[in-house]
Amino acid sequence: MGVRPQVSRNAKEGPPRLVNPSEVEFARLLDYYRIEWVYEPRSFPLRWDEDGRLLEAFAPDFYLPQEDLYIELTTMRQSLVNRKNRKLRLLRELYPEINVKLIYRGDYQALLAKYGIEEAAPAAEDAE
Repeated sequence: MGVRPQVSRNAKEGPPRLVNPSEVEFARLLDYYRIEWVYEPRSFPLRWDEDGRLLEAFAPDFYLPQEDLYIELTTMRQSLVNRKNRKLRLLRELYPEINVKLIYRGDYQALLAKYGIEEAAPAAEDAE
């Protein structure tokens, strides 16, 4: 397969533009506990066509540098979760050295409840 190019995200300075209310609440929780995080700092190429053009990539929502851990939140419909699980399997196959955790809707709600945070109104659809 050759060398996999790394695609940077959010290279511009300034605050990140979080996509949905779940990400905003998660970022607030990380901030409250003074956990350093970066929003979508890296996109991992997953599939290429026969000419080497990128067809599919995966950009986890958060990176926690002190933990060397990527976090992907998924609070969406089950059909979209299945696609995200497929991407996560590909990422783990292609990048076994990358530490990534997928947090599902139920786990996310339990996390918020544990810390006494009321869940924000859900977005119409989470971004993939």
